[in-house]
Amino acid sequence: MHQALIDLLKRRESVIADHPWRDRDPAGHLDALREVSEAITAWHQANQKNIDPQLRHYLQKCSFAKALAHLESATA
Repeated sequence: MHQALIDLLKRRESVIADHPWRDRDPAGHLDALREVSEAITAWHQANQKNIDPQLRHYLQKCSFAKALAHLESATA
């Protein structure tokens, strides 16, 4: 169930880390970041009743790095 969220969170980190893209095409980079962030929000809204309170808290506060760490520690 959480794999889709993990993939989205990793995609967001990848977009953020792509400095050459950001420098070459700031508007496109920002659009990609916005799109993945909106997808994370949509996932959260669709699944909020089925996730643990800690993950819900991270997603509500947009603490996406903490949410990913939480999910990865749960699957380790």
